[in-house]
Amino acid sequence: MAIVGKKFPDLTVNAMNEMGDTIQINVLEEAVKNNKKVLLFWYPKDFTYVCPTELHAFQAALPEFEKRNTVVIGASCDTAEVHFAWLSTPKDNGGIEGVTYNLIADSNRNLSSILGVLDGDNHHYSDEYDVVLMEGDNVPNRATFLIDEEGIVQHESINNKPIGRNVDEFIRIVDALAHNQKHGEVCPANWEEGSEAINATSDSVAEYLSKN
Repeated sequence: MAIVGKKFPDLTVNAMNEMGDTIQINVLEEAVKNNKKVLLFWYPKDFTYVCPTELHAFQAALPEFEKRNTVVIGASCDTAEVHFAWLSTPKDNGGIEGVTYNLIADSNRNLSSILGVLDGDNHHYSDEYDVVLMEGDNVPNRATFLIDEEGIVQHESINNKPIGRNVDEFIRIVDALAHNQKHGEVCPANWEEGSEAINATSDSVAEYLSKN
């Protein structure tokens, strides 16, 4: 249920900030109003196993995202109170103490249902966000969205729960999007910042392939 190329849902949800306060976040507004890219990553559940390794990995890379005018937001279907308890738990005890980016608390599963990231979710995306919430303890898969400064989803991927993400790959994707935005060139396979990109023409790709 890809929403790449579409506007991110205009929906305000609860979140927990680093100060332990429950706040309201609208991911679309975070991008458009602040003229920033947003990297939103969903994880299955607080106090689990792969999840804290990912949250700490995104925290370690936060300066790199900030240099790229990109806001990182985590999200799960836990409550803000559970987020706070996990944020208060030391890293060496399996917690996420030290994480400073906001964590969405989608406990009513509104946003996760709209996006179709819940395990076993068969919902379809609609511009009206007219969805029927699922019953039971459905948790998100490891879904990741990159939203540009106009609120358009430029990247979407979903890992199954046992498979942790490579945070460096999302930095590469942010770089590739920024390159395309600035230069109009498209980025070939395995492209990294500083390497050769190509024009979207037959001649340009033929020249690139002849050298690579």
